[in-house]
Amino acid sequence: MTITTDRTSSPLEHHLHSHFGLKEFRRGQKEIITSVLKGKDVMAILPTGGGKSLCYQLPAVVKQQLVIVISPLIALMKDQVFSLREKGIPAACLYSGQTEEERREVFRTLQTSTAFVLYLSPERAQKEGFHQWIQKRQIALFAVDEAHCVSQWGHDFREEYAQLSILKKLRPDVPLLALTASATPNVLNDIGKQLQISKAEKHVHGFYRPNLFYQVVTCADDEEKQHYLKQALHHFPQGRILIYCGTRKITAEVSEYLSDSFSNVSFYHAGLSTKERTERQEAYARGETRILVATNAFGMGIDHPDVRLVVHYQMPGNIDSLYQEMGRAGRDGHDSTCLLLYSKKDKGLQSFFIQQATAAYEIKQTRWNTLDALVNYCEGGECRHAEILTYYRDSQRITSCGHCDTCAPVSERKIPQPEFLQKTDVAVEKSKTLSKKTQTQKKKELLSELNDEQTWRFDQLRAWRKAKSQELDTPAFIIFSDKTLRDLAAKKPTEIDALQYVYGFGPAKISQFGEEIVEILRGCP
Repeated sequence: MTITTDRTSSPLEHHLHSHFGLKEFRRGQKEIITSVLKGKDVMAILPTGGGKSLCYQLPAVVKQQLVIVISPLIALMKDQVFSLREKGIPAACLYSGQTEEERREVFRTLQTSTAFVLYLSPERAQKEGFHQWIQKRQIALFAVDEAHCVSQWGHDFREEYAQLSILKKLRPDVPLLALTASATPNVLNDIGKQLQISKAEKHVHGFYRPNLFYQVVTCADDEEKQHYLKQALHHFPQGRILIYCGTRKITAEVSEYLSDSFSNVSFYHAGLSTKERTERQEAYARGETRILVATNAFGMGIDHPDVRLVVHYQMPGNIDSLYQEMGRAGRDGHDSTCLLLYSKKDKGLQSFFIQQATAAYEIKQTRWNTLDALVNYCEGGECRHAEILTYYRDSQRITSCGHCDTCAPVSERKIPQPEFLQKTDVAVEKSKTLSKKTQTQKKKELLSELNDEQTWRFDQLRAWRKAKSQELDTPAFIIFSDKTLRDLAAKKPTEIDALQYVYGFGPAKISQFGEEIVEILRGCP
């Protein structure tokens, strides 16, 4: 839909053009804003770069009233306040570290404004003075940004977010908008419960990013990862590059390794001082640093349009984290690539993090399940974009994207195999230095190659999985990975008890799918 400024333009579109200088709404924005303006509570998922902020900024202008936004990042609040003021829209933020005079100035400005966007940290929203103040004000909307932080089932739970239910208790008359870039249906339901908006309208839009090429490469060891990483960086000589690692130590090591071959490389993690983190983030923003190696501490609120490549050097703990971090690529709409270098060692690292956590048993179990889901995604063989859309229950669905390593295995957008791994003589020399454990694993992988009869079984099982995925509206990788189907095809278990010896099968999978699987295999040669 194209926005015009003639008499046929709706009031919403008029405000969009005159106050924000935008020609059209992005997918889902208009529906979300319309619900909010009707006074309804709303839970909305718009992916990274999808324009979440407009969903609470525009209502302030339309209603000419105060909108209060809860946000966890001071830098993000400051950026948005600056942007709104540049557009002539009154805005301010309250956060720790401000002087008393700075806080007074915020309230003086509020007294003389109608439309106003006020940003607060979740901690400040807990203060008794704030509770008394909001009960006396005319407020158009409460907006909770990064709302996945409310849920203990989410990937970034924060204690201070858990108390935000106070907003609905104090002002049940004010609509509440909960926004996040990624949340599974279970997490979304928990957000509603925690914020006391369980009956809110749900809007899930925009997870499909056709300008992004998704690629997963299974690597045997760190040496193979390093060669793929260098290949990827040579493939993108222009634009910013983000490389995500799982630990501070690996972040620093990868940065040092790359600095020998590439210029403008730096690293970022939470172990650096506040000054160092600020300096490195600003250097990346200015373009002085082109390649940044980081842990997930470099995350929410980061918005650079020309990130051409996002590499996960180590697998994160769940699909939500993976999707959010991949989503920092290609925000300008131009083609970009998201590469995940996956190894079994990565699963071990994430398993260690879960084991060391002090969370309750139910939360730990959920983390195990989400980690298993990500492993299955890595080992899956269906369209990667289609699987993501189904996983999040996006309003849009596709069967094949044409721009992932499954749908387009020979695409120019795909990072090609490094020459190092193509040379047989080098590969043979490398095999001589492999540990016995790695050699054994390589041998098992060679033995798992399927013959014609087994390949036919594998194809039958894939067809069953695809149909079951559509029936249950569940991603294929949640049902079984390709690795599980290959093991089934090779072993051909025809009794329920035999399924326990197949990769990826546990009691729950046997109970849910065992009978169907055995029935299929009994009918196979």
